[in-house]
Amino acid sequence: MRYPHLFEPIQLNQLKIRNRIVSTAHAEVYADDGMPGERYIRYYEEKAKGGVGLAICGGSSPVSRDSPSSWWSSVNLSRDQTMEGLSRLAETMHRHGAKIMIQATHMGRRNAWHGFDWPHLVSPSGVREPVHRGNAKTIEIEEIRRIIQDYARAARRVKASGLDGIEISAAHQHLIDQFWSPRSNFRTDEWGGSLQNRLRFGIEVLQAVRAEVGKDFVVGLRMCGDEFHEDGLNHEMLKEIAQAMSETGLIDYLSVIGSGADTHNTLANCMPPMALPPEPFVHLAGGIKSVVKIPVMHAQSIRDAQQAERLLASGTVDMVGMTRAQIADPHMVIKIRDGREDQIKQCVGANYCIDRQYNGLDVLCVQNAATSRERTMPHTIARTSGPKRRVVVVGAGPAGLEAARVARERGHDVVLFEKAPQVGGQVNLAAKAPKREQMAGIIRWFDLETTRLGVDRRLGTEADVSMILDERPDIVVLATGGLPHTGQNPEWGVAEGLAVSGWDILSGKVAPKGNVLVYDAISAHAGSGVADFIASRGHLVEMVTPDVKIADDTGGTTFPIIYRQLCAQGVILTPNHWLDRVYRESTPEGDRLVAVLRHEYTEVQEERVVDQVVIENGIRPNEALYWQLKDRSVNHGQTDIDALYDNQPQPALAEKLGDGRFALFRIGDGVSMHNIHGAIYDALRLCKDF
Repeated sequence: MRYPHLFEPIQLNQLKIRNRIVSTAHAEVYADDGMPGERYIRYYEEKAKGGVGLAICGGSSPVSRDSPSSWWSSVNLSRDQTMEGLSRLAETMHRHGAKIMIQATHMGRRNAWHGFDWPHLVSPSGVREPVHRGNAKTIEIEEIRRIIQDYARAARRVKASGLDGIEISAAHQHLIDQFWSPRSNFRTDEWGGSLQNRLRFGIEVLQAVRAEVGKDFVVGLRMCGDEFHEDGLNHEMLKEIAQAMSETGLIDYLSVIGSGADTHNTLANCMPPMALPPEPFVHLAGGIKSVVKIPVMHAQSIRDAQQAERLLASGTVDMVGMTRAQIADPHMVIKIRDGREDQIKQCVGANYCIDRQYNGLDVLCVQNAATSRERTMPHTIARTSGPKRRVVVVGAGPAGLEAARVARERGHDVVLFEKAPQVGGQVNLAAKAPKREQMAGIIRWFDLETTRLGVDRRLGTEADVSMILDERPDIVVLATGGLPHTGQNPEWGVAEGLAVSGWDILSGKVAPKGNVLVYDAISAHAGSGVADFIASRGHLVEMVTPDVKIADDTGGTTFPIIYRQLCAQGVILTPNHWLDRVYRESTPEGDRLVAVLRHEYTEVQEERVVDQVVIENGIRPNEALYWQLKDRSVNHGQTDIDALYDNQPQPALAEKLGDGRFALFRIGDGVSMHNIHGAIYDALRLCKDF
């Protein structure tokens, strides 16, 4: 076996786990009123069917009513009603040979008070938490005692539900590590001051939990390896804490992560995006493993089998968390085992999943539209039991590639036209931005799969109506994408050559020139990506947006990385301003461009003299081919939205097709601007029923 350490079983207390691969605790935002429902269970079941050894569900599951979930749909361990769903979850996971645990916590100040029961948040010293704006009271001794018992009651519910263990969170600045950290604990009583006093709360929580579940039940502790704050806990302090906690005999393993999470900047470290190197904090887990005698788990940007095997073989860690990797492909473990690694849909670190969570939305994968939709969307495409069709797909961006892949998996003959010499569409441009190169991994998988499946790929061929009709299609899917929407305001002067698009810059069609103003009306990744691209080539850049902040729509773990990049390169950030117009002015230094900005709230105009204006205003659908084919199709190009949204086959597929009669559909940005996930979901939910 290529990966002997990866597939070696491990024993935690009395629990034997079939391999060393773990899906670690994360807030899924799938629970129904705090209880695991069908969506929740199916999400974890897919990982169990896919071969995972251990899944730890319910990231930040609250044990107390005054620690409400910030994400509204986490598992609520503070009430008995949750047990029924947990029991069904445990039974389901065990049926497929996987083990299941849950993370339990009290988040203290790391929360929002304006929801649920509108609690008064508690923390050791009443210090506010910046990320969640958690204003908290100083916790009283009676409240400390109550919360310790809340942990014990939560542990009883977990064990009684049939789960295999419980993980207590002392990471991400939850209440236990708020007591640990000198950054948040300024107490002078027995709960503060010396390290022994600061550890007291966590130890008493573990004592209460162990007393409730007994000596044979798995109890783990998740902790940080370095808070990365000068006034916080550094690595040596946390090694001392880890040693002290392990020597209590109360825990069976440690799960170690890097970085505190109480500021936006440190939060971005916790789920390392593609801008950070692989496994950036594994050395912290290794440092803690050197001083403890219990197994150590680590999960931060471990994405492939070779990484995982190397870390296990070197003895750096005993278990590897590959959580986002299994969000991207829940069948990853079986594919590794069976030697099908080239078929793994590998996580690229886009962080679409975690950024949605920090916006209060359900976790979704940027490149796998079936994840968490297992009730309606298949991870494995079944062959059709109906007639074999001839399907023509136009456009080989994410939407077109997924359409071609799914239709071919269904057993149909598929022709894929793409006018560019390579597949990928707009993702190829996105991957040119600094620290975004791994976006190309999304396309690499589609490239391999459509080739493996035998899709008839006509690259470098711009399809027209006659070419499509010559194929005598039953179904035509247009995934023609879009073009830069630079003509919205004629005063920007794009038609006169006064401004260019971000596409022009990233494609190399136009070179950056001197002092550049980037106007970003969308506030997603594209505008900041092109600004970073230009600045990294030594140009002075000002980035302007009408939104309240630059990159406002990129998510909680992504915008701090963007700000690190832009601020380090001296990019001037100007929010709350519209670009009204661009004109040319002659100066003693030669012709210069003048960009006229208008403040959103005061309406005051101001001017910038620059060498180049770059516009990022999203895209408009490229729909010329659609209008030429629309009236020739049996459905006039209409997608029945009731059938689509109810995950049913399109009525047009029941028509007599062939002999010049075809159904026409369009998807992705060829309809209106969405994102990569939206494009792939469009294709999957349409084509799975072909």
